[in-house]
Amino acid sequence: MSRVNFDQLLEAGVHFGHLKRKWNPAMAPYIFMERNGIHIIDLYKTVAKVDEAAEVMKNLAKQGKKVLFVATKKQAKQVVADKAASVGMPYVIERWPGGMLTNFPTIRKAIDKMTKDGTFDNLSKREKLQITRQRAKLEKTLGSIVDLTRLPSALFVVDVMKEHIAVREANRLGIPVFGMVDTNSNPNNIDYVIPANDDATKSVEVILGAICEAMNEGLQERKAEKIDAEAAEEAPKRERKAKAAVKKERTKKEDDDALNANVAGKFAKDEE
Repeated sequence: MSRVNFDQLLEAGVHFGHLKRKWNPAMAPYIFMERNGIHIIDLYKTVAKVDEAAEVMKNLAKQGKKVLFVATKKQAKQVVADKAASVGMPYVIERWPGGMLTNFPTIRKAIDKMTKDGTFDNLSKREKLQITRQRAKLEKTLGSIVDLTRLPSALFVVDVMKEHIAVREANRLGIPVFGMVDTNSNPNNIDYVIPANDDATKSVEVILGAICEAMNEGLQERKAEKIDAEAAEEAPKRERKAKAAVKKERTKKEDDDALNANVAGKFAKDEE
């Protein structure tokens, strides 16, 4: 069963593309028709692509891997932040700083080192203020990925045209990219294309809802497998403990019987 249906997508306006004069010819396979100078996206292909992407995302979540969500356009910011946070995934909704995927760990380590090793305390008041402002700016831009200790296993991008720098970095590093691709964008650099209207909040919400629901299923399955694995590890331990307890009880009983027999034999000798 599909994670989204045709009517849901239609109601959310996922089918609305851009003006015909703004289209990218590479999107031709995903365009159903043109009406009043606007391209209409083929929603049946969108349904199939959402299911494909959701299955891959589910497996990534099940393996405990991180997916970085990227959306800096106003109408998608809050939706992406809420959906990504609901499955415990990092996200970027402010301006994407060039080179962030490779340089952020270095920046974070440098600032944390200054705070921890006492260097920060030895600075003048003015230098402290400058560093504090710089840190506040970094936390605003990158705060949601502060727990991302390694490169993400995948990127999910809303509006691949606007976030072309993030897409380019991911391509360079070999990180798979999932993207909501509108009719004015180039899908060639996207590993998992979801043809959809990336300008409407409802459209973004429907697509992300399906993706994050799949990821949540993956997380739940991972949790269940972990519990089963722990139970499987505990079972032999409990069995060994039970056997040891039985053996101890048996040994104690044998010792008691031997002691009683010894005492009885002594009394018999005394009576004789």
